[in-house]
Amino acid sequence: MSNYCGTETTTTGAAPASASASAAETAGQAPVAAGPPFAACVLCQEPTEYPESHKGITLCPVCEWREAERTACSG
Repeated sequence: MSNYCGTETTTTGAAPASASASAAETAGQAPVAAGPPFAACVLCQEPTEYPESHKGITLCPVCEWREAERTACSG
């Protein structure tokens, strides 16, 4: 039986070992980029584009976009 993520389950309900390695990639999660340790978003805890040494509030791109929409002038 297949689930929406594209991984097959066995009759015991456990995912095969080969599918568990790629489960994060097929579940819609972006692979972690190599580089400096990135700061976590203060709203959703997802990795941001900023290094951990960045001063101030750090937001991921999605939360930055939502914050910009929320604070935009509705004029």
